[in-house]
Parts: sequence; C-alpha cells; structure tokens
Amino acid sequence: MCGPVVMDAVRTEVTRRSFLRLATASAAAVGGAQLLGATQALAAPVTPHFRRVQDLTHTLKPTFPSFSGQPVFKSDVAVTVKKDGFYGLNISYFEHIGTHMDAPAHFGDGAPTVERLGPGVLIAPVVVIHVHERAAQDPDTRVTADDIRAWERRYGRLPRGAAVFMHSGWESRVGSSQAFRNPDASGTMHFPGFHPNAVEFLLAERDAVGIGVDTLSLDFGASKDFKTHVTWLPAGRWGLENLANLARIPPSGAWVFVGAPKVAGGSGGPCRVFAMW
Repeated sequence: MCGPVVMDAVRTEVTRRSFLRLATASAAAVGGAQLLGATQALAAPVTPHFRRVQDLTHTLKPTFPSFSGQPVFKSDVAVTVKKDGFYGLNISYFEHIGTHMDAPAHFGDGAPTVERLGPGVLIAPVVVIHVHERAAQDPDTRVTADDIRAWERRYGRLPRGAAVFMHSGWESRVGSSQAFRNPDASGTMHFPGFHPNAVEFLLAERDAVGIGVDTLSLDFGASKDFKTHVTWLPAGRWGLENLANLARIPPSGAWVFVGAPKVAGGSGGPCRVFAMW
C-alpha cells in the first residue's frame, strides 16, 4: 500500500487549548442528549496540536455529477450588490449531492436524522485506505475487511471512534458526469466503494463512527442491493460521499472535522469537510 503525497496543504497552528475550548463549547451548545445512542460511547478523545489542514470538499455547482445522472442542484442570483446593495443566491438541491453526508436515517427507518448527530461523532481520527492502484485496473474494486486488517498491520489498531475513508483516485473524473458515473452499455455504473464485509467487520470488531468515499456511493457502482448502506447506516453510523484530496492527507494520524448540516428531519446533505494533523 502506497503512502499518499502530502502537498499543497495549508499550514496553520491550532493549540490544544484553543481546540478544547472549541470542542467543549460545541458540546455544551448541542448537549450530550443529542449524541447518537449507538455512537456516543465511540466518540474519540481529543488529540492535541494540529499544524496542517486540508479541505476534503469539492466545490458544489449545478454541473456536479449526481447518482441519477440528472441535475439535482440549482442556484440562481437572487440579489446583487449593484442592484440591491447586497448579494445572495437562491439555492435548491437534493440532499445527496456534492461532498455530502448520509445520515443514519437515509437507509434506516427511525434512525437518527442529520440534526441529531452530536459534535462528538463529527470530529474523529481519520484512517485512509488506498485502493487507487486497484481502481485504475478494476473500477469495481471495493475496500474489504482484509484491506482494513492490512492497514492495521502497518499502522496499528484502528483508533477508537475512527472514520475510515477510501481513496480510489476517482476524483480525477469529477469534471465529467459520464466519467464519474462510468456507466456501461446497460446503464450500470462502475466505480469503487466499500464491501459489505468491511462494514460488518467495523461494526462487529471495531468502534468506527463513519466511513467515506471519493465516489458517488458508499456501495460500489454496480450494487443492486446497497448492502453496505443497509448494513452501516441503520446501525447509527454516518457516511460521506464525493470526498476530495484524500491523497493529500496521511493514512494515519489526521483528524476529520465534518461540518454536517443541521436540518430538521434531514437524511444528510452537503458538508464542508476538513482534515487536520
């Protein structure tokens, strides 16, 4: 497994004290009762002293590829500085577009909706599993339990409360809906994702809070049963899709900060996601 190239990262300094103030204030504002019951105990302890930050978010615009292949994001200028004295857009979109979250409720009837995710499960140590070399040869490749075990042999056991991300290199295709969706003649899409045995392993043997991919779906493109979604999300976990720049963060040692939307009853939605280390 190749280590990622860490480059072009914005260098910044965040002290342990300032980070702890931020985390404590956020937790107090939201309240412990809003943490997921299934994951509250999985929230990872705060780590000190970050020096680098990397944005893992794609810019969202009407041409961003969607799972259906149809436009699902629209933005129009509502007011302008020249005419109205201030600038603003009218925006409408399906929740699952761009770099976005799948909340547990997305595939779990009665599972927590996005606004019920407390800050303790949106800040996590992040693990990056690299499958880009396989994906270049096989677009249907998936992160498996064996891939996670191989990561652990190199870097140690997954941290408590971790987020596990797949780097397939698929973001190089994001400028073309056809290339990003990669459908065959029958319309079946082909892109990497997580194998159900990987999330089954994470649920049974580890205590991860989330998974993420740089493709359109947590399941690989050809999936018909969405078993990864069905297994992972109703268990009270979250997923991120269409992540960017995963090759620019270390495979171990970084933390992820997920700016999930706080929309009542939401099944997820576009996020601003950062890694820091």
